[in-house]
Amino acid sequence: MTGPLVVVGDTLLDRDVEGAVNRLCPDSPVPVLDETAYVDRPGGAGLAAVFAAAAGGTEVVLVTALADDAGGARLSALLAAAGVQVYALGLGGTTPEKVRLRARGRVLLRHDRGGTPGEPGEPSDAVLRVIAEASAVLVSDYGRGVARQPALRTALAATRAPVVWDPHPRGPAAVPGVHLATPNESEVRELAKAPPGATRLATASRGAQGLRRRWRAGAVAVTLGGDGALLCHAGSTPLVVPAPATADGDTCGAGDRFAATATLALARGALVSEAVQAAVAEATAYVAGGGVSAALPAPARPLPPTVAGPAADRVGVAAAAAVVSEVRAAGGTVVATGGCFDLLHAGHVATLQAARQLGDCLVVCLNSDASVTDLKGPQRPVVPQGDRSRLLAALGCVDAVLIFDESTPHAALSWLRPDIWVKGGDYATGGGAEVLPEAEILRRWGGHTVVVPYLDGRSTTGMIAAARSSGVVAA
Repeated sequence: MTGPLVVVGDTLLDRDVEGAVNRLCPDSPVPVLDETAYVDRPGGAGLAAVFAAAAGGTEVVLVTALADDAGGARLSALLAAAGVQVYALGLGGTTPEKVRLRARGRVLLRHDRGGTPGEPGEPSDAVLRVIAEASAVLVSDYGRGVARQPALRTALAATRAPVVWDPHPRGPAAVPGVHLATPNESEVRELAKAPPGATRLATASRGAQGLRRRWRAGAVAVTLGGDGALLCHAGSTPLVVPAPATADGDTCGAGDRFAATATLALARGALVSEAVQAAVAEATAYVAGGGVSAALPAPARPLPPTVAGPAADRVGVAAAAAVVSEVRAAGGTVVATGGCFDLLHAGHVATLQAARQLGDCLVVCLNSDASVTDLKGPQRPVVPQGDRSRLLAALGCVDAVLIFDESTPHAALSWLRPDIWVKGGDYATGGGAEVLPEAEILRRWGGHTVVVPYLDGRSTTGMIAAARSSGVVAA
C-alpha cells in the first residue's frame, strides 16, 4: 500500500438514545422512553471510514459533504477523534441525522432528520489528487448526492486503484470498471428489478450478474445477512461464502464493516474472493461482538456549550454557521484564525484586525479551557473560556467565535472550510506559510494560509510572568 485508503460518500450523524420504558403515553397507546444516555457517531460513509481507520496500518481519507450547522461541526470532531482525515465538500441544507430510540438493547423507533438532500460542492484539486493517489477507494453511497457529483465520478473512473462500490437504491449507478460492488439482498432486488417467485440464491445470483454486466463491474458480492455472501464473477457459477458462525445481534453498520474490510483487503493485494471471505468473517464477528456500540472507539468530547450574555449571538457553532453561510451565499471570502487568547492583549488585537481586512468575515477558533490546559499546563488558562469568548466577540473585527475542545483546530477547520487561515508572528522567517501546521488542512478545499505582522514584545506568557513577579498574580 503506497497511498491512503479513500472513502467517498454521504456522511450522516447517527445518535443512539438509550432509555427505559415503564409506562404508556396517556394520550396515545405508545411507550414512553425515559432517556438515560445518548451516543453520537458518524454514520454512512463516515462510519465506513471510522471502521477502516480502526483497523490500523493505513492512512484513511474521507471525501464527504458537510453542512454549515451544528451537526456538521459534530461530525468533523468525531471523525478527527477517530483518526480520519476529512476532505470536506460544501453541503447545502442541513446535516442528515438518524436517531435510534433504544431500550434494553432493542430499537423502538428510528427518527430521520435532514429533509431533502442538499447539493454537494465541487471537489478541490486536492480531493481529485488524493483519489488518483489512493491505494484503494470505497464509495459508500447513501443516496444523498456525493456519489453523483460529476467531477468525483470522473476521478473515480480514472483512478488505477481498486474501487469498491457500496450502492444505494436512490443513488447513481457505479462508475464503469469498479472491482467490486457490495449490495445487500434488498438492494439487489430493487436495483436489478428481480421478478418474484425465485429462490433466495437464484434471485441474488441473477441480480448480481445483471448489475455486473450493467455496471461493467469486475465482480458483485451480495451480502446475505447471517448467511454470508454470494460472489458473482465473469463466469456463470457464483461463489457462496458462508458465515463462519451464527451471529445474532445488532446489525446496524454490518454492511459498512463488510465493505470497509473488503476494500482494505484489496488495498493489500488480496484477490476479490479473498477480500469477500475476509469481509464475511469480519462482519460476522462484528455482529456477534455487539455491533456498532461495542466496535467504535470512545466518542469525542461534546462541543463546548455556547456562551450566555451580551455576546451570546456571536459565540458558538450556530453563530459561526450563520456568518459563514451568509458570506458564502454572497460569494464572499471567509477568514479564520485561532488560538488560546488567554489575557487578550494589543498583539492579539493587531492580528485580528489585520485578519479581518483579508475577507468578508472573521471567525476566531478559540481553544476551550480543557484544550488550553492540555497545551499550556495545569495553571492555564488564567481567563476561562466564557470570558475569553465574550471579549473576542465584543471586538468589532470579530464576526463569530467558535470554541473547540481538541488540541488543534483541525476538526473545526474541516467543518468551517475557511478560504484564508491567518496566524500572527514571525512564521515567515522559517520558510513561508508552508511551515504552518494548518497549511495541509487548508489545501484540502483550496484554502490558503497567511501570516500577518505581530507586535513585538507582546506575549501572554510574558504578561503572566511579569504579573507573578510583581505579586499581582499568585504563582
